[in-house]
Amino acid sequence: MNQHKISVIPYSPEFSRETVTMWRDSKEQAIGQKEMHSFEDHVYFLNHILLEQYQIDLAFMEESVVGMIAYHDSEISQLYIHVDYQGFGIGRTLLNKAKSLSSGRLTLYTFEINEKAQRFYEKHGFVVIGRGHENEENLPDIQYEWISQHNNS
Repeated sequence: MNQHKISVIPYSPEFSRETVTMWRDSKEQAIGQKEMHSFEDHVYFLNHILLEQYQIDLAFMEESVVGMIAYHDSEISQLYIHVDYQGFGIGRTLLNKAKSLSSGRLTLYTFEINEKAQRFYEKHGFVVIGRGHENEENLPDIQYEWISQHNNS
């Protein structure tokens, strides 16, 4: 089997439809719930709300969007990997970039129902710091935190 080449680039709106399709499929598989917002509203959110507040990077393999992360120096807002490309190191690659550009501390939320994400984050040094955050999906969630080993604060 050939080595999987992952490239990471800054998000550009030209990839919005492919990104949102991947995001919706991944989220639906993770939580077993259809996306409540229309596709067009989701594209608007990505391009006009999320992009203004976070750095967004895309992971590509074989010229396709296979992952996305939205983050800033202290928080990861979104991290989704294409359902057919999970387990290839894409999430780790995106997470490591966010860690390297962070203030030395990152927080994020994941749904309690998404045990795969919990195992992933815990494997990569995140610890539970809270539970029960409210979200529009009305699902219990977990707040995680990662603190760099090199951070003395």
